[in-house]
Amino acid sequence: MFDLAKRQSNLGTETAFEVLAKAKELERQGKSIIHLEIGEPDFDTPQHIIDAAKKALDDGYTHYGPSAGQIELRESIARHQSKRQGYDVNPENIVVTPGAKPIMSFSIMALIESGVEAIYPNPGFPIYQSMIEYMGGTSVPMKLEESNGYNADINALENLITDRTKLLIINSPNNPCGSVIPEPDLEKIANIAVKNNLIVLSDEIYKDMYYGDYDHVSITKFPGMRERTIILDGFSKSYAMTGWRLGYGVFPDFLVDEVTRLMTNINSCTSVFSQMAAISALEGSQDSVLEMMKEFTFRRDLVVEGLNSLNGVTCQIPKGAFYAFPNISGTGMTSKEFENAALYDAGVALLSGTSFGEFGDNYVRVSFANSRENLSEAINRLRKIL
Repeated sequence: MFDLAKRQSNLGTETAFEVLAKAKELERQGKSIIHLEIGEPDFDTPQHIIDAAKKALDDGYTHYGPSAGQIELRESIARHQSKRQGYDVNPENIVVTPGAKPIMSFSIMALIESGVEAIYPNPGFPIYQSMIEYMGGTSVPMKLEESNGYNADINALENLITDRTKLLIINSPNNPCGSVIPEPDLEKIANIAVKNNLIVLSDEIYKDMYYGDYDHVSITKFPGMRERTIILDGFSKSYAMTGWRLGYGVFPDFLVDEVTRLMTNINSCTSVFSQMAAISALEGSQDSVLEMMKEFTFRRDLVVEGLNSLNGVTCQIPKGAFYAFPNISGTGMTSKEFENAALYDAGVALLSGTSFGEFGDNYVRVSFANSRENLSEAINRLRKIL
């Protein structure tokens, strides 16, 4: 019998992969499953990016690279971010990682310890809370209110801050709610961060995924924020490159060397030929991104209308990302009961809202990264069990 480190008991998980495993097992048993659980675009990586990866392999990009990332890609990211953010981003402030999760993990590892508090969105991406608690810190949930468009009440947020609060995590567009923080609220959050000398982790992985007239606004546009904000971004969502495992962070000066050392210790470097292909993603045609969002718009409308037609279910219209977050309290089921009924009785894999924190009860997350035909069939299947 061997004992694990005590901190292992603090480590959470990402339930989407657990539900995916259950759904795959049911498929192996011959059951028809419609997958609405995993947060992954169902589109293929654009061909010009694949071709760039093949060329990079032929050109010999098969060896170790710098821990912070290939300078060619960091310069490309800097140009991309400078254009999107409206100010000059220095490639020296960019660290490339295998996926975007290491940006949040390394940032939390570098900042959080026992006695330190970090505020995170709830419902929110579960790895925020998991890593805060793994590092011995205190995770403080910032409730996202359905009545406020799944955004935080700013006064309630300010009341969460103590003299032990060090880090504030925001995510817009939001996973799982599909919500977008209004620019006036974002400015108020920036003022709170400056006033209380907080570091902000701004998860902007869905920055290309807006609907209607919405466009991306980063909290770094406000005074005093660039020197205290970590921007988390990557290639998985915008370019359907989930399996490539490519993410990056734009770090304030004081964190660049620390996060790079973590990369050296844990990963050595990110796949080099993949990084060279990522340049093509940023600098090549963006038509695939536009076409994907055009299709997601159709799917969003189909899913929201369908969910609102179900007994006991109400659903707001998502403003970003590719998730709907319906309220299922009228069905009389808990979120977990609804998840299980959907999977085992209807053959629809979706996620309980509690997978995203305590304030997710009475809700479920539906990813509409599936075909229109499958989405329509999923609604019909859910209607039968309700």
